[in-house]
Amino acid sequence: MAQKTAGVVSATVQATRTLLVLLVILGLIYPCVTWLVGRLNANGADGSFLEYNGQAVGSKLIGQDTSDDPSLFHPRLSSGDYDGMSSGGSNLSPVGDELQKTIEDAKKSIAEENNVDPAEVPADAVTASSSGLDPHISKEYAHIQIERVAKNSGLSVDKVEELVEKNSYGSIFGFIGSPRVNVNTLNLDVVKAKG
Repeated sequence: MAQKTAGVVSATVQATRTLLVLLVILGLIYPCVTWLVGRLNANGADGSFLEYNGQAVGSKLIGQDTSDDPSLFHPRLSSGDYDGMSSGGSNLSPVGDELQKTIEDAKKSIAEENNVDPAEVPADAVTASSSGLDPHISKEYAHIQIERVAKNSGLSVDKVEELVEKNSYGSIFGFIGSPRVNVNTLNLDVVKAKG
């Protein structure tokens, strides 16, 4: 009987030690390391806010609807109305009539607005990203908007082209993804340039 009790006590002591070690590792060390890693990229961890005149006006990471302002670049379509709480795709079938009609209507509207041939409108201009919140557009989509933005903002075409290049990014590691432009940072630069 004494041997059985000693075994239970030994197992309890061992389980308690294991619990304390895991408590220190998972309850103290892991959260501290995670917090420190977040501080290394504090801007990203805090939401990558964009500021203008000392006030947060958006984020580098979440697309914003600027389609009602012809003096700004327009983002990709959003099936969630650019609401971070309703992120997600439209879930429309790629071969369905509804998606095809949405694409054709958007292509016609974008072509008219930017005074280009509908064949020049790139695919990302007429489709939403999988999150519906992507702040990036293709360089092709940015380029077809340059003249409209220049005309309506009072900036020269050369200045707007310069701002597009400033806010452009190449492929990740040179081969992952396509060159892209962050619409949010680009529009903030357009607003700043307008004065």
